[in-house]
Amino acid sequence: MKVLICGSSGFIGSNVLRYLIKLNRTKLSFIATYHKTKPNLNLKNYKIKFLKADLRKKIVCKNLTKGIDIVIQCAATTSGSKDILQNPYIHITDNIVMNTHLLESAYLNNIKHFIFLSCSTMYKSSNTLSKEENVLDKNIEPKYFGAANMKLYCEKLCKFYSNIGNTKFTIVRHSNIYGPNDKYDKDKSHVL
Repeated sequence: MKVLICGSSGFIGSNVLRYLIKLNRTKLSFIATYHKTKPNLNLKNYKIKFLKADLRKKIVCKNLTKGIDIVIQCAATTSGSKDILQNPYIHITDNIVMNTHLLESAYLNNIKHFIFLSCSTMYKSSNTLSKEENVLDKNIEPKYFGAANMKLYCEKLCKFYSNIGNTKFTIVRHSNIYGPNDKYDKDKSHVL
């Protein structure tokens, strides 16, 4: 089986790739994309093809997904808590464009399984578990409004394509994760 991991040089993508390599007992082959910086993951003994790709381009997404069985979408324009407060718009356009192109391409190329990395920005901060029916615009933290609605829109696109095609979709809403390859400088880091 061929697995495409989008965003393999990023924090989540690089860790997903490392994890899958360790588990790879089923002879998976990996294609891993990066946008600007080729990952330095020290994985020389494994069958991984690294490709530089601008996922904001429709033709790139269409060509990348040809012949692929599983897509794991970890690519995103991200930054840290400073930008969430001062420049929240930077998390919208690029992410909508790349996710829209990847989802359409997965549908057109009849991908078996598409895994979409969302996040929990649509939940209001609290000490209690949120229910799905509480994910409403009025309940979204104002500073996360744009990013949360971008993620929700992409999740709805997953549902849309699952209803008209054969691709299975899995959505992962992660929250407050950190570890190897994360950003720790003052301008790009997350709040722990």
